[in-house]
Amino acid sequence: MEGDGCDGGGGGRRRSPGPALALRGALMAASGGGRLLAAPYREPGDDGLFVFDCVNAEKPTLGNQGQDGKQTDKGSDDILAFAFSPSGGYFALTDDNKHLILFRTKPSWECVSIRCVTRRCTSLVITAAEDKILVADKSGDVYSYSITEPQADGKLELGHLSLLLDVALSPDDRFILTADRDEKIRISLANAPYFIVSFCLGHREFVSKIFVIPNYPDLLLSASGDSTLRLWEYKSGEEVYCCHLSSVCGTEAAKTDQKYTVSRITYCCQGGFVAILFDCIPTVYVFQLDAVAKQLVYKQQISLKHKGWDIAFEETGDLWMLQEDSEAPLQLYRPCDGQWKLVTDDRGLQKMTKYLKDNWAVFEGFVGAESYYSNLYKASFEDMDTYLQKKEEKLQQKKKKRQDLQHGANGQTKKMKTEESSL
Repeated sequence: MEGDGCDGGGGGRRRSPGPALALRGALMAASGGGRLLAAPYREPGDDGLFVFDCVNAEKPTLGNQGQDGKQTDKGSDDILAFAFSPSGGYFALTDDNKHLILFRTKPSWECVSIRCVTRRCTSLVITAAEDKILVADKSGDVYSYSITEPQADGKLELGHLSLLLDVALSPDDRFILTADRDEKIRISLANAPYFIVSFCLGHREFVSKIFVIPNYPDLLLSASGDSTLRLWEYKSGEEVYCCHLSSVCGTEAAKTDQKYTVSRITYCCQGGFVAILFDCIPTVYVFQLDAVAKQLVYKQQISLKHKGWDIAFEETGDLWMLQEDSEAPLQLYRPCDGQWKLVTDDRGLQKMTKYLKDNWAVFEGFVGAESYYSNLYKASFEDMDTYLQKKEEKLQQKKKKRQDLQHGANGQTKKMKTEESSL
């Protein structure tokens, strides 16, 4: 994705994964373009909205230089990744201009620091101790940034040879988990990241998302461009379960001309429910984790009228969806008798919907945007005979071109000799 050179507008490839949503405790945060919106969504009243525009942020004094001092190209202000800390007391984001911005959320939102990062980032996570931010970037590196020293430069922790798409931590902060474009999931010791504990190998395409199950901390859930969800005992690198999503996606996944990638994973500890959202299908799929059997049990398909941008579980099991609909940018589904059903009369939903509708201008540029993941797939040739035929045709064209050039050169030589003899 590095160097895609496109903004968040519809109809083209883009650097930004698009609008995003996050919940932590009583707080909800949503981003569109370079704007962050956050509020205590369960509190009554219309006050409490925090708005931060990356374009207006006070920039560090490095100008157009990254942390490494090298000149950087000017990007957009689109937010590329963000995350709450486990307690919700901190919030961090990175933007396309290679800035890492740290906020304190309690007692009220305030910007703590703005730092430069070396490369554009794809994912970030805050430690359980809430003392560091780990940032994964497009060159394959993970840097750590101090929260206790909010102006300090980042420290290189580890590196891959391939673009990183996600980074996660074990709940006890002992392990750093990284997922890359080349199908690999690496498990490293947090205190000695150069020591690789294991690899989780089995995906056949890029690994788009990884998630350590918080109440079953030895289990890792991963998603990939190969249309599978996999469970791992990640410390040993053992795959314990694989779900081929084509078995639950029905006719949607049966389309041979379309590829499907899980773009979001959200989890609810109460009941062990997993919800996934695809990059290009307006549908959410809900599973339940059977931790004893170490498998995922399919529960429900929720069809959306519009493409979904992000999903997030509340601690109670309520499932929120951010979608590309200017009239109803948020939808809320509540569990009832084992199924999630649409709710419209929730005060928190009405409050946050109003905020998003009032700021819809920053979201509308992503409506209809092409897949964020489409250019990450490996090149393949479905019809080898066709491929070989085209290759032979190209070889013959090059051969003919060389012969024509040689013939032209020989003709010119003969002409010159004839002219010389006539003299």
